[in-house]
Amino acid sequence: MLTGYVEKILKARVYDVAIETPLDLMPRLSKRLHNQILIKREDLQSVFSFKLRGAYNRMSHLTDAERKQGVVAASAGNHAQGVALAASKMGISAIIVMPITTPPIKVEAVRMLGADITLHGNSYDEAFDYAKQVSADEGRVFIHPYDDPLVIAGQGTIAMEIMRQHPDPVYAVFIPVGGGGLLGGMAAYIKAIWPEIKIIAVEPADAASLKAALDAGERVKLDQVGLFADGTAVRQVGEEPFRIAQKTVDHVVTVETDEICAAIMDVFDDTRSIAEPSGALSIAGAKKYIQQNGLHDKTMVVINSGANMNFDRLRHVAERAEIGERREVLFAATIDEQPGSFQRFCKTLADRGITEFNYRYADKQQAQVFVGVRMSGREEERQILFENLTHAGYQWIDFTDNEMAKLHVRYMVGGHAPQAENERLIRFEFPERPGALLRFLTHIGQRWNISLFHYRNHGAAYGRVLVGIQVAPEFNEEFQAFLDNLGYVHWLETDNPAYDLFLK
Repeated sequence: MLTGYVEKILKARVYDVAIETPLDLMPRLSKRLHNQILIKREDLQSVFSFKLRGAYNRMSHLTDAERKQGVVAASAGNHAQGVALAASKMGISAIIVMPITTPPIKVEAVRMLGADITLHGNSYDEAFDYAKQVSADEGRVFIHPYDDPLVIAGQGTIAMEIMRQHPDPVYAVFIPVGGGGLLGGMAAYIKAIWPEIKIIAVEPADAASLKAALDAGERVKLDQVGLFADGTAVRQVGEEPFRIAQKTVDHVVTVETDEICAAIMDVFDDTRSIAEPSGALSIAGAKKYIQQNGLHDKTMVVINSGANMNFDRLRHVAERAEIGERREVLFAATIDEQPGSFQRFCKTLADRGITEFNYRYADKQQAQVFVGVRMSGREEERQILFENLTHAGYQWIDFTDNEMAKLHVRYMVGGHAPQAENERLIRFEFPERPGALLRFLTHIGQRWNISLFHYRNHGAAYGRVLVGIQVAPEFNEEFQAFLDNLGYVHWLETDNPAYDLFLK
């Protein structure tokens, strides 16, 4: 099987539209991690992503009759640009179906390349189904983003370039995974030539479809996926990529949003370029794998797979990067409500820089403060901080990994409302588009009183809302049925300690 893919990759038609991207040293990250980290710069392609390789290779094999009929594809952005560019180069009609939630930068980029765009559905799955229907109705060839041997072979040319650019075998190659096309092509080529090189697949922790499939021994469909790394937010790994992965993948690393944000910062520090979340995925995975295994003096390759990100998402990335690097700790502490208590509290923190301090008077005896403190990144320093607080008599709760506290509560501190009886706290995610917030409120309706509401647009493809709703005990079953039928991803947060301290 692997030998067959090597032949397909060697014969792949990609360089009519793609360039051979450089394999560069990341000097700052390499020094920090005590390993040599080489980054493959697929963000330098004309569409700022590797996806044009597979799209063009697949379309170069169309018959004359198929070219006349045209093509159709479904994509949240990067594959769409690859198909649109290939169609323009070949003079073929192309329809691209994109979810309504697709970032505007990707929609506009596809439009600039001359493809016809149809916005349909709130997810990739809905766009995919519609594109397949268009293919059936109009006779257009469907260009799959990852589950096609010719697409996989096109993506595999990246591995061919790496092995030519670095003739000596490296310790490991870290490959981001969504549907698995990039992994399939690269892993097949590398393992056929240098089987001793480790293939490490990297997935977002909230969209780990490959890991779930490998654990189960068969492909599984995730109930839901996180949307931060939108380029890899795939509920089920492709059939052909999974078949290859079973024979080639040595390990799967999953990474959290904060770790991805820290990796975006690492890429910027070394290259002065900005990777999209999925583009920085393998960098985050390499950092985590090195730390977990205590590796030193190894040479490893990571893939910057893309750079298509809305500018306004950078505020969220910058906000979370320090936490992802473990260079910031967020916590709540209880201090005395009296003059000089804040000064004494700060002395307990010693010379550590305070990055955030939120407080509002609420009680005559005690005050709850929300604090951010800068760290060096060493776990022992974090432990010493909390030991010092305990020794000084302060009660504290670590919120560094508390998603609700990071997304909402830090901006709402001081909102105690003891008069809000029978309050239930729920955190929601819903597709972000014009009118989405109004639609959300319309769905909630007027059956229950809203006692708390926080919404913040992070420049992402999804909106995040924290809602307090007053529900009398006799309506608990009815309210649960309402949540089940609402159709939005949600988390019950009534028992979250951040709620008790600052909002309840």
